[in-house]
Amino acid sequence: MSGHSRWAQIKHKKAAIDAKKGQVFSKISRLIRVAVKEGGENPEKNLKLRSALAKAREVNMSLDNVERALRKSSEDKLEEVLYEAYGPGGSAFLIEGITDSKNRTSSEIKHILSEHGGKLAEPGSVLWMFEKKEAAYSPKFTLSLLGEDERKYESLLEVLSENDDVQEVYTNTD
Repeated sequence: MSGHSRWAQIKHKKAAIDAKKGQVFSKISRLIRVAVKEGGENPEKNLKLRSALAKAREVNMSLDNVERALRKSSEDKLEEVLYEAYGPGGSAFLIEGITDSKNRTSSEIKHILSEHGGKLAEPGSVLWMFEKKEAAYSPKFTLSLLGEDERKYESLLEVLSENDDVQEVYTNTD
């Protein structure tokens, strides 16, 4: 039984779970920092901050991490970005992000899209397909994908969601 131990399996699973949790915490931390920068530190007067703090509670983010994000907000150069894109089978994507470097994030998004059968769209060419709700965009109409397009779409959606700068991805597919 050389090289196979129960502890090694547990350790690898825990590492994967911790990495995913860290990624979620990082995204929420950025959300908190931008919300404070835009609307102040009072959650009763800042709806974006209140929403970000609620998300932090949902994923059991520690108070230390929340306070660290609040402290960092004063020294941040973070800004929100919105990318519009077309994906496999004519699917439409709105990609919300928070970044400290628009050029870097734009390049990363373009690269991800090109690898998965998508392309960046001109501003306004996808946005009209969605209506803005309180905390989410929703499509005015939906599209069904089948076969290879559906597989490429799922892959693209997964890779976009894993990007550190991407906060939310909205699509018009079922």
